[in-house]
Amino acid sequence: MKVLRPLAWAMMLVAGFVYVTSVTHWDFARVRSMGRLWSEPAAAASAFSPDEQNNIDIYKSARDATVNITSTTYVQDWFMQVFPQKGTGSGFVINPDGQILTNNHVVQGATQLTVKLADQKEYKAKVLGRDPRSDLALIKIEAPRKLPALHLGESDNLVVGQKVLAIGNPFGFQGTLTTGIVSSLDRSIQTEDSQVPLEGMIQTDAAINPGNSGGPLLDSHGNVIGINTAIYGQGNIGIGFAMPINRAKTMLDEFQKNGKISLPAPLGVRTMYVAGDLADALHLPSSGGLLVQSVEDGSAAEEAGLRGPTERVLVGGRYWVNTGGDFITAIEGQTVTGNETLQRALSHKRGGDMLELTVIRNGKSQTVKVHLAEAAQVI
Repeated sequence: MKVLRPLAWAMMLVAGFVYVTSVTHWDFARVRSMGRLWSEPAAAASAFSPDEQNNIDIYKSARDATVNITSTTYVQDWFMQVFPQKGTGSGFVINPDGQILTNNHVVQGATQLTVKLADQKEYKAKVLGRDPRSDLALIKIEAPRKLPALHLGESDNLVVGQKVLAIGNPFGFQGTLTTGIVSSLDRSIQTEDSQVPLEGMIQTDAAINPGNSGGPLLDSHGNVIGINTAIYGQGNIGIGFAMPINRAKTMLDEFQKNGKISLPAPLGVRTMYVAGDLADALHLPSSGGLLVQSVEDGSAAEEAGLRGPTERVLVGGRYWVNTGGDFITAIEGQTVTGNETLQRALSHKRGGDMLELTVIRNGKSQTVKVHLAEAAQVI
């Protein structure tokens, strides 16, 4: 019995080996192929999609003309110690001689400006001109070579939904590309740096963050259609704004013609918006207008013949109002709708321009044309 037991075990092992090596359903090729944990595409992709290729082409053509701008200002702390404070923004070259377009708030107050090109070379920059009302600035660097420049497109014919691309240096990450669409047009926004709203702005969902300011907003042909200017809120939530490039072209044309960017001096008039019941009480059109409260001596308003108040009346037993002066109902043909109407009209004027006012004087409507003086240049 003891002799048969080892013989039985040996026969069982031989039978098992024969079964494993001879059964036809075992597919060892499949077992070997299961060792890879991923799968390859059926056919290797040989090209990008048309939209991807468009993004790549535009980035390659625009990247080298987009610059990083560092501004240095000096501030004083509570201990009367002066120390430098740096800020960063973007800009883009508009001609091979080194002229660069950016936002005014990127360069405002800076004692030193440094421009870094895509090849990481740095140059000191000087401000040629600024237009704070449109948050635009023109600066220049002296490079030893001709620089790549972007083409300025057309912003009057934009449509909601068209593709846009933004290039800039958000948070110092140089040469960042984001894409999106034109979300809306003709937006009016109020920023911390502007006294009057920035009007006619392009709204986009292309990611714009701190450091993008001054960089180009491009169309699908690589032309600049706007200057990235502001965001809604503290960070990117898909609501950004760009100044239309046509506003910048107007400024550039003036600089090329006159060698400077002229701004109108203050009008020299203080007004109060009056409408509704208050206007009725003062025997003025209830539709509303700006009631002149005072006219400065020697101002453009005085030279144009605008008339100030002749008396002061108590309204409703609560507050005094200067009356008897001109009541401005329209400016440049646009009906006055609030206190900001005058500043809005002035934001589109240059020094030396005429400003047309429609006023009610002694119960009759008449036109007053004001010749705007030129404000002192501040670079």
